[in-house]
Amino acid sequence: METWIPFMTEVGFPIAVTFYLLHRVEGKLNQLIESIHALPGKMK
Repeated sequence: METWIPFMTEVGFPIAVTFYLLHRVEGKLNQLIESIHALPGKMK
C-alpha cells in the first residue's frame, strides 16, 4: 500500500489531465468531421 500512494500521485494527475484533454479534442473532431461532410452540399 505504501508504494501505491506515490505512484498514484505521480501518475494519476497526468492521466486525469490526458483523459480530460482527449475528451475535449474528441468533441472538436466530431464538429470538424460534420463540417467536412456538409461541405460538398454547400458548394453546389
